[in-house]
Amino acid sequence: MKTIGLVGGITWHSSLDYYRIINEQINTMLGEDNTAKIILYSINYGEIKKLTHEENWDQIINIICHAAKKIEQAGADCLLIGANTMHKIADEVQSSINIPLIHIADATAKEIKKKNISTVALLGTKYTMQFNFFRDKLAEYEIETIIPGEEDVQMVNDSIYNELAKGIILSQTKQNYLHLINKLIEQGAEGIILGCTEIPLLIKQQDCSVPVFDTTYIHAMAAVNFALSEEKVFYL
Repeated sequence: MKTIGLVGGITWHSSLDYYRIINEQINTMLGEDNTAKIILYSINYGEIKKLTHEENWDQIINIICHAAKKIEQAGADCLLIGANTMHKIADEVQSSINIPLIHIADATAKEIKKKNISTVALLGTKYTMQFNFFRDKLAEYEIETIIPGEEDVQMVNDSIYNELAKGIILSQTKQNYLHLINKLIEQGAEGIILGCTEIPLLIKQQDCSVPVFDTTYIHAMAAVNFALSEEKVFYL
């Protein structure tokens, strides 16, 4: 079994889900008492949040690259950055290490293609929705991306930073999301990307009439598949 490296703490709420999903799936596939080999470097979310709002990406690169190097030095065979927004700097992080970085948008695009979907809506922080790094990766797979209007972008962004990242789940916020999702479906979205690792705390597949792509789960599963790529596994 290969060792998974995880840059976590962005936020710790979603890092818990990464840890749980990876270990549950490894145990399901290998059975008995087997669990994952994980090296976790948890960074200070407060510092990252402040720098993100300041759009000080150079300093964010320094912090994430430092964590990635420490994870590699500790013996990890691959790297996950446990946040969608931080994949804006994925290329810089990959350039700083010699182990493969498993890109969250790449893993998501592969799952979308499996369902023969060509148009999706992307929800996440305003940086994930409005910058090109996620959409460009989807475009490599010939997937068109619909982004909400400015007012809805702000609603989603505010809910992530002021509620979900703090573990606050409000029923009214969920209704706001569902109303937005229905609008995006009317605009042609065949699927919805939950492109922030905290959004799945609020929105589930059963809430939506089209396929939902939970990037936390998809990313974690990509790491599981990498870790077991040379293992003879069985399914319970």
